[in-house]
Amino acid sequence: MTYPDLYILRHGETLWNAEGRMQGHLNSPLSPRGLAQAARQADIMASRDLPGFACYASPLGRAVQTAALVLGPLVTTIRTDDRLMEIDVGAWAGLLRRDLVTGELVEGPDGDVSIYARAPGEGMDALFLRARAFLDDLDGPAVLVCHGIISRVLRVIVLGLDRDALADLPGGQGNVFYLSQGTQQELR
Repeated sequence: MTYPDLYILRHGETLWNAEGRMQGHLNSPLSPRGLAQAARQADIMASRDLPGFACYASPLGRAVQTAALVLGPLVTTIRTDDRLMEIDVGAWAGLLRRDLVTGELVEGPDGDVSIYARAPGEGMDALFLRARAFLDDLDGPAVLVCHGIISRVLRVIVLGLDRDALADLPGGQGNVFYLSQGTQQELR
């Protein structure tokens, strides 16, 4: 399937991100670094041609705050959509990632995404279903402000990649991914 052009942004770093805590559907405010990352995203998006782009954000506070900082000066409407929320990690929400890492997982700077396949709660299959449902409902180009794992899932679907590519896609905060005609460009 061909999807419209998309800009996908992950929220800025939160206090819990800095501590290495799993957030899932819980929330933590943006850290000073996260505010600076949102300012960098705002600079990137200010240079883009956005007429005709709808703007959506996860309803979780960290994404709404980032969306307001980045897109507030540029657009009149930012809609929230529950399907853009981060994966629900169930009882792991609020726990430190290092306490959840087992011998099979290697923790990298952006976290080993395979930890989410083992998390209680929603699960990857359900996350892929909700991401695909969101994308299938789009009727034109859009800017999406969401979270780390849902961002990767959305990009895997739009780029037509196998699920195994999830771990290979760049993550990070403060950057913007532009997807157009089956290609991805990371804007910094």
